[in-house]
Amino acid sequence: MASMYCVKCRGKKEVSDPENITMKNGKKALKATCPDCGTKMFRIGG
Repeated sequence: MASMYCVKCRGKKEVSDPENITMKNGKKALKATCPDCGTKMFRIGG
């Protein structure tokens, strides 16, 4: 479980299945969808 900020809901949400990705510049990040509204959520350095 990871907490990420949802821009549409304007608050932190607990996501159950974040995906670890690597950005084009080589930095690590987390990507998930908001459990309430379904918006894509993104956190750099995850």
